[in-house]
Amino acid sequence: MNAMKFILASTLFGIVMVKSEAFSWYRIQEMFRFQSFQMYRIIGTAVIIGIVSVASIKKFRLKTTAGEKIKFIEKEKSISRYLFGGIVFGLGWALTGLCPGPMFVVLGYGYVSAIVVIISAVAETFFTV
Repeated sequence: MNAMKFILASTLFGIVMVKSEAFSWYRIQEMFRFQSFQMYRIIGTAVIIGIVSVASIKKFRLKTTAGEKIKFIEKEKSISRYLFGGIVFGLGWALTGLCPGPMFVVLGYGYVSAIVVIISAVAETFFTV
């Protein structure tokens, strides 16, 4: 039953990504060329939802579905770390047209070449941590 929640959430996420065309390389290109602001609205909505969600978790001391306390671990803040990670993320996004959200959506949509992007993204997380 627990896995079913994740399957349903992933399916819903995939449907939203496809219907909003957020997985489309052409939409990403339009965003970077400032020809369309659709992606900025999607990203802005995600940021606002994230801010409200984290604030709610902290304020109301929400717990996981298993009843465990949700902990936010502060990491060492380093401007060079953020710059390096941002540059690698931006280059990967610019070269592939994919950010981490729609990588699996594109694979599920039938583009097998997304496997290379997924493997590269996972490898990149080990090098920038």
